[in-house]
Amino acid sequence: MIEMGRYHKEERRKVLGEALSKHPFFTDEELSERFKVSVSTIRLDRSELGIPELRERTRAVAQEAYSTLKSLDDQELIGELLELIIGERACSRLVIDESMVLTKARVARGHYLFAQANSLAIALVDAPMALTGSVELKFIRPVQLGEVVIAKGTVVKRQLNKYWVQVTVNVNSEEVLRGNWILFALND
Repeated sequence: MIEMGRYHKEERRKVLGEALSKHPFFTDEELSERFKVSVSTIRLDRSELGIPELRERTRAVAQEAYSTLKSLDDQELIGELLELIIGERACSRLVIDESMVLTKARVARGHYLFAQANSLAIALVDAPMALTGSVELKFIRPVQLGEVVIAKGTVVKRQLNKYWVQVTVNVNSEEVLRGNWILFALND
């Protein structure tokens, strides 16, 4: 990640550019804290480097990720795809809205969290179609209305048409769900 401490302007801009190329989802506020400078200084640095604001960076990364989808139609993916390297790793984002929560408890219905994780796992399979064979899943804590859920999937093993995928789902840096999938690639 980014080293803490003060930098001279040119050095800070160089490190800032490197950081955002590796982690495009840092907010200006997070970068301000990490570099120990004001938010306006970060914005000026980004502007000088020709780096767009977070919304534009997110849109560009998402467009690139959606263009590589193979095993799902983009309408079948639950959440917003942020990263996809087929056969390796993927990341998606889901904002829990009113339609996704239990009326009395005001927490996300489990099937939305499962659907996000499951569709991300399927997206990792390098085939025109993929099916979930089995899932070992653990819900760790309820997710509240308005929380932003980030799912990250990794292919841990592949053997012929069989994929083993691990998915972790977090709110901020707190894990809320984890699972292990076995998926089958179908060519026709």
